[in-house]
Amino acid sequence: MTTPLAAPDALPPAFGRALALNAEGGAPGWIMLLPKGPAIEGRDGRQWRMSDPARIVAAFAANRAALPVDLEHSQFQRAPQALEAPAMGWIEEVETRDGAVWGRVDWTPKGAALVADKSYRYSSPVFTFDPRSREVAALRGAGLVNRPNLDTAALNRSDSPMDLSKIAAALGLPETASAEDILAAIAAMKNEKAELAANRAATPPADKFVAIATYQTALNRAETAERALAAQAQAAREAEIAALVDGAVEGGKVAPADKDFYLAACRAEGGVERFKTFVGAKAVDPAARKSGLDDKALAETGSKLTADELAVCRAVGVSEEEYRKARGA
Repeated sequence: MTTPLAAPDALPPAFGRALALNAEGGAPGWIMLLPKGPAIEGRDGRQWRMSDPARIVAAFAANRAALPVDLEHSQFQRAPQALEAPAMGWIEEVETRDGAVWGRVDWTPKGAALVADKSYRYSSPVFTFDPRSREVAALRGAGLVNRPNLDTAALNRSDSPMDLSKIAAALGLPETASAEDILAAIAAMKNEKAELAANRAATPPADKFVAIATYQTALNRAETAERALAAQAQAAREAEIAALVDGAVEGGKVAPADKDFYLAACRAEGGVERFKTFVGAKAVDPAARKSGLDDKALAETGSKLTADELAVCRAVGVSEEEYRKARGA
């Protein structure tokens, strides 16, 4: 049985179908080749069926060759007469979208220009079909036309209809969902999101947010406790230094007149350890137990320092003059 060939608009018109995807003015990358079935009817009254669009995709893959897109189906009118019938583009890929068959076209520069400047505004597919069942069997190409057999959309129109099936699938709706169903689903999602945001603002999760008053109270308590601990530590350090210096005075290793000097020295960083080392190495000097000026020592030595001060000079290895200068400073 021979499989008839339908070349719409050429044998005579059957149908063409194209959707614009080039609002910027270029030729569309994908065009609709066969509309959603199963019933397909042309303006001239002829009818076909496409019960299984996946069969068309499989037949294209089995052919393993790109299909031409020409001008006015010249591949079937001019080429058989050995006349020039150049391709304006090549159908490189075919897929189904919501029951329709779409093709990806690799346009030639001339073909892209003809579509972009609206010299040709529609496409018309060429296909084979079973003469008894009228079932479409396989694509054989397409042509750029200006008088399609079906009510079609221009290839270069700026208000390109969208493929709703993929949007419906993304929203969890069936592929057959209408534009109204999709808009309703989007509106429901927006309302749900707004309601969720309002609920979170009114009752924020306790594990992520606290009241500002509660936070400030806790912060004040922490700062108060930190200050109290610091004051306690400072007081303990002062008590340690005082006890250390007082013990050295009572032990006859530091003159009472030098107590303030050594208290200040111990408060410096590392001062306590240095003072302990100094006191530990210093012998007990009975004269260091005296306070004030020792007039007898001054008379006997002719020194301007007390016996306690002289003991300090001997202990730290400085001269009287250096000590007086340091004491004056």
